[in-house]
Amino acid sequence: MQLKGKTAIVTGSNSGIGLGMAKELAKAGADVVLNSYTDNEEDHQLAKEISEETGTSARYIQGDLSKGDQARRLVEQAGRCDILINNAGIQHVAPIDEFPAEKWDAIIAIMLSSAFHTTAVALPMMRKAGWGRVINLASAHGLTASPYKSAYVSAKHGVVGMTKVVALETAEEPITANAICPGYVMTPLVESQIPDTMKQYDMDRETAIREVLLKRQPSKEFATVEQLGGVATFLCSDAAAQITGTTISVDGGWTAL
Repeated sequence: MQLKGKTAIVTGSNSGIGLGMAKELAKAGADVVLNSYTDNEEDHQLAKEISEETGTSARYIQGDLSKGDQARRLVEQAGRCDILINNAGIQHVAPIDEFPAEKWDAIIAIMLSSAFHTTAVALPMMRKAGWGRVINLASAHGLTASPYKSAYVSAKHGVVGMTKVVALETAEEPITANAICPGYVMTPLVESQIPDTMKQYDMDRETAIREVLLKRQPSKEFATVEQLGGVATFLCSDAAAQITGTTISVDGGWTAL
């Protein structure tokens, strides 16, 4: 229960990586605020289940992070933010000359601009509390690139750069800022893509995973949301008090190539 008394806001956390990280932080004792752009019974039920399972406070706050005012309002509504995890994201794949301008705008807004807006509101709260952790979910694509992912790669590189700026601006305070850079992570979304990949390449499940989905991941294993949550929990610990302004790759060796 090392994070007891801390409040963590995790954007884009009603599924996948964000939900996994919120659960791990709650297990460590943090009260958590879940978020996504939807607002239905299932979203609030997720928060209730986390609260019942961990004995912490868990809430769901709706916010469309493509809109800067809603990103700021998310943190304001939470009322407290000791740990901010900027995780919300979307993807679109197309050559630059065919990339829809509206998709570019949406990806940059949700994955980069929203992190600026939430951080701008959270930092004064952290300063008032005398402690804080900003953890940005970047990607292996925040350190390297792939074709046809211009907006995603640009946004993730931007997240890494902004992380360094936040770290420098808070360097003499008990606040740290770091970016976690996952490779391919096993989430419900990835799991749902496996059958189509098998069909497209006429491969069995194991071959499709190793040769297609994990082609660039040397370990040939997916990272898990629990592992990412563990890294986030570590970054919130006293052992990580002097880790700031850097990236931590959880990519099975991808960026070592």
